[in-house]
Amino acid sequence: MTSAASASPLGFEPFAQVVPTELRAHPSETDVENVIWATYRQLLGNDHIMRSERLISAESLLKQGHISVRDFVRSLALCDLYKHKFFTNVPQVRFIELNFKHLLGRAPYDQTEIAAHVDLYVQQGYEAEINSYLDSAEYRDNFGDQTVPYYRGFATQRSQKTVGFVRMFQLYRGYASSDRTNNKQGRLTTALATNAATPVRASGLSKELQGITRGKREKLYRIRVSQASSNRTPQIRRGIQEYLVAYEQLSPTLKRLNQRSSRIINITPA
Repeated sequence: MTSAASASPLGFEPFAQVVPTELRAHPSETDVENVIWATYRQLLGNDHIMRSERLISAESLLKQGHISVRDFVRSLALCDLYKHKFFTNVPQVRFIELNFKHLLGRAPYDQTEIAAHVDLYVQQGYEAEINSYLDSAEYRDNFGDQTVPYYRGFATQRSQKTVGFVRMFQLYRGYASSDRTNNKQGRLTTALATNAATPVRASGLSKELQGITRGKREKLYRIRVSQASSNRTPQIRRGIQEYLVAYEQLSPTLKRLNQRSSRIINITPA
């Protein structure tokens, strides 16, 4: 696992010591809600989700234990909302990059992986492309049926190519960024086509972490949140999460956290 000391200047501190979100046996209502929101966060990022956009039926099936977390991830990746954000009016290569990032938690390693998925989509369509990640041995080995996918590309792990670490930096643009920005072309197109590994450079986010700011509205703020507990069922593990949020995103982020009944511990400049 990458050390927190190294993660901070490089700008991916929130994911350096990630604790996977898993739906254990006999979960409380809060446990299921945490899984639901972790799934929305992983696949849709920082975009605010309106109630009318939520998968109410799939959420209900998950709460009742009729479907697994992997089934819920599949429902979200196949729904019109995900398709609209990351497929419609987005180049195929960019769409596939994001599928790797959202569903497998890593970047594609080489052009062969991209070509295989482009061919799969052309031959069998959108649903087959999405299912190819969720039904893969890689997904099963890393996440199983009850763990929400997470960004594992920053960690040293078995079977991961070293270049995957570099590729992940090219896909990742900070904790408060959106995958819907700059979607006109794939971010890895040149590197994959030339089989080259680009240097890892400290991002704009890392400068903010080091205190180099240009004014209040350009700062990032660190929100520390305690996972909500249920009064009826004891928590197996009560975790502390941190979010790095731009000034403009403070209000909607706090609103979203309050809707999840999370307890905000403090808010400090990053």
